[in-house]
Amino acid sequence: MRGIEWVRCSRCAEMVYGKRFARELGVCPGCGLHTRVGAGQRIEQLFDEGSTEPIEAPPTVDDPLGFADDRPYVDRLRETRLKTGLDEAVVCVRGTIEGHPAVAVVMDFRFMGGSLGTGVGERIVAAAEVALAERVPFLLVTASGGARMQEGALSLMQMAKTSQALAELDEAGILTVGVVTDPTYGGVAASFATLPDVILAEPGAHIGFAGPRVIKQTIGQDLPEGFQTAEFLRAKGLIDGVRPRSALRSTLARLCALGSPESGTGSVSGTGSGSVSGSGSVSGAVSGAAGTPESRPSELILRPEELPARNGWTAVQLARHLGRPTTLDYAGYMLEEFVELHGDRLGGDCPAIVGGIGRLDGRPIVLVGHQKGRDTRERVERNFGMPTPSGYRKAARLMRLAAKLGCPVLTLIDTPGAYPGIEAEENGQAWAIAENLRLMSSLPVPVVAVVTGEGGSGGALALGVANRVLTLSNAVYSVISPEGCASILWKNGADAPRAADALRLDARELLGHGVVDGVIPEPGEGAHTDPARSAQLLGAAVAEAFGELAVHDPKKLVAERRRRFRLFGSAPR
Repeated sequence: MRGIEWVRCSRCAEMVYGKRFARELGVCPGCGLHTRVGAGQRIEQLFDEGSTEPIEAPPTVDDPLGFADDRPYVDRLRETRLKTGLDEAVVCVRGTIEGHPAVAVVMDFRFMGGSLGTGVGERIVAAAEVALAERVPFLLVTASGGARMQEGALSLMQMAKTSQALAELDEAGILTVGVVTDPTYGGVAASFATLPDVILAEPGAHIGFAGPRVIKQTIGQDLPEGFQTAEFLRAKGLIDGVRPRSALRSTLARLCALGSPESGTGSVSGTGSGSVSGSGSVSGAVSGAAGTPESRPSELILRPEELPARNGWTAVQLARHLGRPTTLDYAGYMLEEFVELHGDRLGGDCPAIVGGIGRLDGRPIVLVGHQKGRDTRERVERNFGMPTPSGYRKAARLMRLAAKLGCPVLTLIDTPGAYPGIEAEENGQAWAIAENLRLMSSLPVPVVAVVTGEGGSGGALALGVANRVLTLSNAVYSVISPEGCASILWKNGADAPRAADALRLDARELLGHGVVDGVIPEPGEGAHTDPARSAQLLGAAVAEAFGELAVHDPKKLVAERRRRFRLFGSAPR
């Protein structure tokens, strides 16, 4: 785009002054079309000026098959190199993004459609090995039509080779981040492009294995609106977020900050979690914390007698108060550099469970929690905080990411229970909950769970297997809702208040029975009257718990967590 006085947008036909087009990073100011940019420009846009240095390309054979169609492959390579000034379809560098070190692999579609051949595969693996040796985040910016046909099965093998490199980074606890640009298809999409822990995409980017024309011809059907676009896949829970080009650098900087060695994250022996990449999208909300709690003793209540005896139904009504802070409210108050992640990477992004990465008192943590919403519209959108299987699988993906990076996990529980719908059952609701119970019992990092409102049944426990289980003073936790209990045992839902008392579900009773380890006091008449102060009290209690648990090695964390739950129901000895 340099030296071009005027540029015509290929989509809206608007004429844009060349210098303005350059300032807009190649994005049309009229319609927002993100035009393709070369690897060199991309590196300039993302990395700090003067910080990058190339990673030496290992030697490879240019034409391993001696391939020719109407022209010899070697002639095509020679011509492409002269035209683009590149020696291959990928450029690999090390450098800093807003001061945070990273290793990057940046593909260039101009070079034979960004196709994956032996030279590209070798360069990607060499760059991954540098990230592994230097223990810095690994960034992949993809643009490709797929594997390079002129190199036959050797090209196909690069899919496995590059995927293995990502697996080694997983095993070592190195953060991997993908930025998918238009287009990313075929063998690239079906290997390293879709394996990173966090996957971002530019608006309108097309991503898939088979192209839409091939799919349409094969199945003979019209494709859905926006099929295979970044926005379509974000809604399906397959990528973490759609980010405009102007926001990519700052988002990547936050992620690199949370995934760098100096952030306090690191590999945890035995986590080996290639599947962690399962979740998410980075939503636009990257919050600065408003009132992050400073390190200080918490006001945690540890003895039941310090809490007032109360009517169970009153506790239930307070726990359900519409004004109580939500998980995202707490994230905004407590966490610095919070990046929300989305999706289960299996086809869904349940809005009733939210989560992401941020810092609590300077410590990187992974947060997962139920999200009910406030008004009726939002509560309907959030399914009233009742998760579907994709919600639990999203939570599991985030917890595996925490295990990979060595980050503590904080879960915030506030749900009437898991969603009891037909589709949820068809998609394995019971299986998703059970898998979370098993996963949480084995996480090799500190886990703290806090019941912030309504802890309903197995839908709540699926986020509740922790080293420390705390509750807010007006929260409740029970095997079933009072209404459900009354309908089953008293045959009358109107007996819910009676059932609430019988279930012993309030904070004092939960602490007395050892179901929770401590109670966080709420300000005023409850958390809804002062959300900021409530978040401050919650943050201090959680930070204190993480501080106590940080001294334990992974095996001890797992053993203590299992012992905690093993004792429930055992007779005193």
